[in-house]
Amino acid sequence: MDFRCAMELSGPLLVMILFFLSDAASTIKRLAYFNETGDLPCHFTNPQNISLDELVVFWQDHGNRVLFELYKGKEKPENVHPMYKGRTSLDQDNWTLQLRNVQIKDRGSYQCYVHRQGPNGLVSLHQKSNNLFVLANFSQPEISLISNRTENSDNINLTCLSTKGYPEPKKMSFVLKTENSTTEYDAVMNIFQDNITELYNVSVSLSLPVSHEANVSIFCDLQPKLTQIRLRSQPHNIEVIETEGEEK
Repeated sequence: MDFRCAMELSGPLLVMILFFLSDAASTIKRLAYFNETGDLPCHFTNPQNISLDELVVFWQDHGNRVLFELYKGKEKPENVHPMYKGRTSLDQDNWTLQLRNVQIKDRGSYQCYVHRQGPNGLVSLHQKSNNLFVLANFSQPEISLISNRTENSDNINLTCLSTKGYPEPKKMSFVLKTENSTTEYDAVMNIFQDNITELYNVSVSLSLPVSHEANVSIFCDLQPKLTQIRLRSQPHNIEVIETEGEEK
């Protein structure tokens, strides 16, 4: 059921929140984690203390699909779009809709509408927009040794993998540490996105020069987009092996 065709605007909003403003109504930016619960607040204060028996409240997504409807105090699950059935509940104390089992495809804009049932139909009382961002934490990067150094080459070939994150990370790199130095090696990320979950797997491969004369620890760092915290792998350690006859 789409009430937008039936409602008549009664005038401009009385309250505007100076927080992520956009056009006539403020937009709230919300962050939710993959497979967890996201909040979509309506910020309806009900200053006239109107009874629920007179109110029609519903949330829609950017495709005008209904997430939840409260019609004169009673939920109307028959008007909820199939992709949201069983996933929403309303906290009436603060007029916040909870969306459970958040998926990557749930990112985007949502609108809350509050109307009052008047003698001539529905009268708009309040509208609030939410912009939902969805985040999935990548796994700790893991280093795999592809080929070791040889008598003819000081290079080793490594690959690093991190899985099931969103959105795409900023970068992935190797960090080579010795007792006296730290060197970061950037690499081109190989990115794969799952067609169903929309989560990303990322990997890098690189050939690194490793001296035979010093102990080395190699790490793999992943820099996500929406957080400033780098994810770091366990160290891949290479120790100098002393042969018989070497001076100590």
